Amino acid sequence: MNPLVVSAGIIALLTTAGHFTVGRKMYLKPVLNADIEPVAKKVMHCVFHYVSTFLLLSTLALFVIGFMRIGRLLAVFIAVNYSLFAVWQLALIKQSGIERGMLRMFQWIFFVFIAVLALLGAALWPAF
Repeated sequence: MNPLVVSAGIIALLTTAGHFTVGRKMYLKPVLNADIEPVAKKVMHCVFHYVSTFLLLSTLALFVIGFMRIGRLLAVFIAVNYSLFAVWQLALIKQSGIERGMLRMFQWIFFVFIAVLALLGAALWPAF
């Protein structure tokens, strides 16, 4: 077992649960109820579920990698994805001017933890 990658999987699982509960309530429902162009609304609905798919599959992959000790490069790939999610979110927060944006758009924190744990787990692979 690789405890760092399993820990990344646990945080990813919590992030996924948050996406389906808090994210659905605070982000998806307001977008679907907003008075915006129907195609843009449906694209955002699709994007929510694209993210849902990535979160579910990467969580499953992290658990498989962590428990079965296979897929070191997949762990790196997932870590890079989460790293870039965090970087993009922080960049957009910075340019948005949203008051307390780093706290109100807090997902980047989970992305960083998942990325760091998965990268460390991959880097220290022989140790586990």
